[in-house]
Amino acid sequence: MRTLVCKVCLGLLLATPLTAFSQDAKEDIKKAGTETKDAAKDTGKATAKVAKKTGHAVKKTTKKVTHKAAKATAKGAEKVENKTAQ
Repeated sequence: MRTLVCKVCLGLLLATPLTAFSQDAKEDIKKAGTETKDAAKDTGKATAKVAKKTGHAVKKTTKKVTHKAAKATAKGAEKVENKTAQ
């Protein structure tokens, strides 16, 4: 009987760290999943911010180029008008 009790106790002592390791592994996997999800959210927010900034820059540059082209066209039309007027 004493040998059986010793074997059961020894078995429990050896099995306890395995179950604790299993619990830690599950928690680590869950934590890694949460961190991955948070990283994806952060990436999405950064992408949106950059896209918005780029959109504003394109709008500003397009407006500038359009005005410059319009002024050049007006200047060219004025030159033609001056030549034909004489």
